[in-house]
Amino acid sequence: MLIDNIKLIIKAGNGGNGAATLLRNGLTSKGGPDGGNGGNGGNIYFLATHNVNDLREFRYKKKITALNGTNGQNQKKFGKNASHITILVPIGTKITDMISGKVWEIFNTKEPLLFAEPGAFGEQKELLLEIRLIAEIGLIGLPNAGKSSLLSVLTNATPEIAAYPFTTLEPNIGMLGKHPIADIPGLIEGASLGKGLGTGFLRHIEKTKILLHCIDITIENPKQAYETIRKEFAQFNTQLLKKPEYILLNKIDLADEQLIKKVSAIFTKMKKPVLSCSFYNQKSIEKLKTTVIKLLK
Repeated sequence: MLIDNIKLIIKAGNGGNGAATLLRNGLTSKGGPDGGNGGNGGNIYFLATHNVNDLREFRYKKKITALNGTNGQNQKKFGKNASHITILVPIGTKITDMISGKVWEIFNTKEPLLFAEPGAFGEQKELLLEIRLIAEIGLIGLPNAGKSSLLSVLTNATPEIAAYPFTTLEPNIGMLGKHPIADIPGLIEGASLGKGLGTGFLRHIEKTKILLHCIDITIENPKQAYETIRKEFAQFNTQLLKKPEYILLNKIDLADEQLIKKVSAIFTKMKKPVLSCSFYNQKSIEKLKTTVIKLLK
């Protein structure tokens, strides 16, 4: 199960207390102050990494607290500083401060971002962590449009495939050469309002560079299928409507030449670039691979 959003409380460590002591030895019974400073509490940082795919680590860990600095002692002995904590998250994780509303996106894999600093009492923040899959290509469409089958032949991914709605319950990612492709679970009318699989996967489309809008060429009304998805985009985030989009007529092995031309003409009139392929036609798959890589360039 993909864990793609989580609420988390983080708290930096408290600083240790300084020692309020006076120098006492064989030469004096009440010398000057000789107390050491308290140690610093631990900071909390976030760092992006390629080695983490989701937020499952935090499913049951709702609060992360850094250690406190130790107290100072007499004879100017300083307290020990506490170790810092670095939290690893998937690249592109969006972090929202639930109190201030401030938002960060974590992309840096080398320099951690400081989120909670120590003080007399360590700073605490309530955060919402959300991941959006970093895929260059998004396969979108209604359930059973053939997205999972396409992903399996375009890449080395092995998504579950079956002839019933919502086989894909979480995004799958495969690699076409160096280019990640995401199979976004099928969307239905009302998805932006929480129906079907809801809005949970609409946000994964936001980071893609191009969209391949998969249309089952055998369905009764291909144009309506297309407009259903576009309507959900408009209601969820109008920026999705501006992404480069290509119509991909799928399952052409089940259609004759006349039907293919007819459906292609529908989208050509809408000034949409049209591609076509079949899971069972290797030549069409190879052509699609070449075309997609060119589109990315």
